[in-house]
Amino acid sequence: MRRFLPALVAALGLALGLAACSPSAGTIEVTSDTVLIDVRTPAEFATGHLDGAINIDVQSADFDERIAQLDPAADYVVYCRSGNRSGQAITRMESLGFSKLVNGGSVASASASTGIAVVTP
Repeated sequence: MRRFLPALVAALGLALGLAACSPSAGTIEVTSDTVLIDVRTPAEFATGHLDGAINIDVQSADFDERIAQLDPAADYVVYCRSGNRSGQAITRMESLGFSKLVNGGSVASASASTGIAVVTP
């Protein structure tokens, strides 16, 4: 039993760490102060995004610089196409001092969870 305990503890730690970066399920509370960030490319953003969202491409060279211009104390819902890039963006935002971050997952999931419509320009 003693030799299995470290493996069990490691597995639980990994599972908890992955859960923290996984897209949120259920309802996401959004206030008028919540900032919606779409971290897809500008071309993807143009195909449809949450109403009021700003586009900051997580793959762009200036992502950290643009994020650093935002208020680290504000509430953020971050989303992308599937939840993968939003998870990467949240990790980078946390390293810049942001803490009130929710992974909205995909555009459709974020829309369903927040009740905010998807719009096109």
